[in-house]
Amino acid sequence: MTQTVEAIYDGSVLRPEAALALEPNTRVRLTVEVLSPAEPPPKSFLQTARSLNLSGPPDWSANLDHYLYGETQPRHE
Repeated sequence: MTQTVEAIYDGSVLRPEAALALEPNTRVRLTVEVLSPAEPPPKSFLQTARSLNLSGPPDWSANLDHYLYGETQPRHE
């Protein structure tokens, strides 16, 4: 059986990032391949939108067409 797992070396031991399907005390053979530093996961749309620090009127979402396209009658709900 072969498994490919990523691990972090803490200066003493390798710590797998996921559980291994092995019984305790099972002998294994390791081949070490150094990976490039992990890139941070991309920001979500909501994180990006919040980081823009946009401000606008409180009815912005309800009257988006009015604010984007200049329609003369905003909706009031």
